[in-house]
Amino acid sequence: MNQSPETVCIRHLTPGLDGSRYALKRAAGGDVRVEADLFKDGHDELSAVVKWRRAGEAAWHETGMTPLENDRWTGTFCALEAGEWEFTVEAWGDLFFSWRAEFGKKFGAGLRDLNSEILEGARLIEAAADRAGLSADAPLLRTYAKTLAKADAEEASVLGVDSVLAALLRIHADRSLSTVHEPPRRLVVDRERATFAAWYEFFPRSAEGHPDRGSTFRDCLGRIDDAKAMGFDVIYFPPIHPIGEANRKGRNNSLRCEPGEPGVPYAIGNFRHGVNGGGHMDVAPELGTLEDFDWLVEELRARGMEIALDFAINCSPDHPYVKSHPEWFFKRPDGSIKYAENPPKKYEDVYPLNFHNGNWRALWEELRDVLLFWCARGVGIFRVDNPHTKPVSFWKWVIAEVQDKFPGTVFLSEAFTKPKMMQELAQVGFTQSYTYFTWRNSKLELESYLAELTTPPMSDFFRANFFPNTPDILPYFLQEGGRPAFEIRAILAALAVPVYGVYSGFELCENTPVPGKEEYSDSEKYQFKGRDWNAPGNIKETIAKLNRIRRDNRAFREYANLRIHRVENDAVVAFSKHTAGLDNLVLVIVSVDPRNPQSGFVHFHPSGFGWPSQESFRVEDLLTGEVFEWSGARNFIALDPHRRPAHVLRVLG
Repeated sequence: MNQSPETVCIRHLTPGLDGSRYALKRAAGGDVRVEADLFKDGHDELSAVVKWRRAGEAAWHETGMTPLENDRWTGTFCALEAGEWEFTVEAWGDLFFSWRAEFGKKFGAGLRDLNSEILEGARLIEAAADRAGLSADAPLLRTYAKTLAKADAEEASVLGVDSVLAALLRIHADRSLSTVHEPPRRLVVDRERATFAAWYEFFPRSAEGHPDRGSTFRDCLGRIDDAKAMGFDVIYFPPIHPIGEANRKGRNNSLRCEPGEPGVPYAIGNFRHGVNGGGHMDVAPELGTLEDFDWLVEELRARGMEIALDFAINCSPDHPYVKSHPEWFFKRPDGSIKYAENPPKKYEDVYPLNFHNGNWRALWEELRDVLLFWCARGVGIFRVDNPHTKPVSFWKWVIAEVQDKFPGTVFLSEAFTKPKMMQELAQVGFTQSYTYFTWRNSKLELESYLAELTTPPMSDFFRANFFPNTPDILPYFLQEGGRPAFEIRAILAALAVPVYGVYSGFELCENTPVPGKEEYSDSEKYQFKGRDWNAPGNIKETIAKLNRIRRDNRAFREYANLRIHRVENDAVVAFSKHTAGLDNLVLVIVSVDPRNPQSGFVHFHPSGFGWPSQESFRVEDLLTGEVFEWSGARNFIALDPHRRPAHVLRVLG
């Protein structure tokens, strides 16, 4: 036998993902609650600790565990800094506390001839003094040991439950026969921008809103400052690389590109018009130079904002890879390269890459180097286009490679695909994920989906980023619901989860579709977009208010603290968010009907969170500043989508 036998059974350790195969995710400064079943043979009293440390460090931090019921124990720790951590549980049969329990039973049964038991307890304390070594605890423990050795049964019964002595014996416990759960659970702690952020997406070529000509990086500050005024802190650009000319798409995805039309940014690569090779490590000349991009990154940083770039692994027929590495692409029987398809859609201007070609290793390393190139230029966030169409093994490898050199790099998965693939991508390393929120509209859909996302196991690894719209998706709810629909979706996206975003035009309530499709008519993907950024009917003030509410109320910074509340109306959703210390408790009540007034009784009382159970309490509507006096756990609300689509009620007490 190569190791000591297990003395304590440690079972059903949570949280955990597939044993220890995948790392859990938490925000820096957030608590991690650990539970496990702990039991052993005999009648010994158990002691246990949660142990945690940075991955690779030798020393452990520890915090004590306490019993719940039926052999279930719990303990909580906090990883204050971003990075990779690990945690486990150590448990042992505690000799001193077992002695104390046995002595207490004998004394309580009326036995007083307990000299042998008293000396046994004194020896246990003396042994703890030896383990304390040269610390200041050692002489104090020896004093306790001597006092106990001279005590009678009654004095020993009092000394045995002394709180200071108990604390010292927990610190200097005999762990020679302890059991440690192996292997440790892995934990990824992310920086704040990964766990709490508001994204604003816009095409830099349309920054100024000219319908007939493009803007440059140097023209983007007006759009950025407007986004900052609305409270956004991440600016997300679709691809900024040179656009191919071969098979270039025109307005509204037409196969013919007319003179002056800019092409689709996702058809990446043009060796004829690039300034740094024309591929993924270059910028479109019409946007400016790499130096102009660097300038823009610094301007964003000066504003307390970050840039997110689209990592789209597409190549136009003009991409330099087509000439230098034709083996990286899929081939037809006649030897020509296949363009991308997603039937019935065809992308004649894009060649997909074959990740399992004979020279796959060189391809993988090249794509890693693309990411490292942009990281070195100050990019710390990537939105990844269609990651579910590339091997999961590639993402596991490349994300680890990038984060090893640039810790804290954020990866957002744009995987609108099957649930298991979305979850697998999150487990292997993606920091955030797009979600089905875009299509969850009814009360039942929203309540069930919010509950799924914010409770284990999903909440342990899947961090949702709620986008109500994208350049590819104009949901029917926004098409048909007018301005109230945009306000409703903004409230839900901004307040249900800590990370959300919008695609530009959302604040203007743009909702003209391609008839019968969830797509924008005159899509910005194919043309310059003319806009009046302050057009009447915009909801910029509402968005700014929502982002201010998010910043000012810590409950909205947390992910797994959402609780659904009953409303006696099938068109109204209610959920609360609260901090662990209950210094911030907010109830969000939203109509999901963008056309008609809705009313009903909402079931909510702060006593359900541990607040005092007084009959009445006050709430402040953070959207309007109104203060209401509520009574009991059932109160009436009335919402009008055109005037008041929601209440955001902070409990005042």
